Amino acid sequence: MESERPAFTDAWGGVYRLIEPGEFTMGDSTGVGARQESPAHRVAITQPYFLGERVITQAQWLDLMGSNPSKFQEGWSAGLRPVESISYHDALEFLRMLNQRDADTERLGMIGLWRLPSEAEWEYAARCGTNGRWWFGERDVELNDYGWHAGNAGSTTKEVGLKKPNKWGIYDMNGLVSEWCSDYWVANYDTHRTQQPLVAPTSERRVTRGGSWFTESDSTRSSARSSSKETKISDGIGIRLVWDPQSTS
Repeated sequence: MESERPAFTDAWGGVYRLIEPGEFTMGDSTGVGARQESPAHRVAITQPYFLGERVITQAQWLDLMGSNPSKFQEGWSAGLRPVESISYHDALEFLRMLNQRDADTERLGMIGLWRLPSEAEWEYAARCGTNGRWWFGERDVELNDYGWHAGNAGSTTKEVGLKKPNKWGIYDMNGLVSEWCSDYWVANYDTHRTQQPLVAPTSERRVTRGGSWFTESDSTRSSARSSSKETKISDGIGIRLVWDPQSTS
């Protein structure tokens, strides 16, 4: 596992790992994907970023926001489950408050900014140097070791980080909850081929990635894409954060 890379721990104990620059093939190059995953294309990740090992939990959301919108709140371990039932706008408000709280917080000698990942950043980290259906291989039967989906979740979310991480040390990228990305949604990759999030102001939808506890295994593939309206609230959508270094202190 290549998880021993520079990292820091935030105020909640969450770990954020450095994702180094590189190139990868984004989209479906296996022939099993949907039309919106095409055409497969090379993307250069030119700027490093730190990605959360885990999605944001209910306990973290409650601590910052003072309320918990999630559906699955029962049980002593509910705080360790992902926050869900949040719109894209809710996610932006969480980020606004988090950046306000951490404005002067130094990490690894740098000052940075919290944000959502772009779609390219998300897939780059999900693939972690591979080019198949999943980072671990092509067989659905192996998915149970790495992700929660309709076939094994038992109609509910689970605590974050129970499954094995990928080889870059990131948990739950295959299932559990889909994750809001910063990109506007368009139906293919004809015009978008960079690390930066796609801007399409006429669209009312944003990209979600990763599949969820109630979707089939196919939706958890590395190249699988979906979208929701910015106002959509679903118990299958949550967030994973990026910390973006802005300057040295």
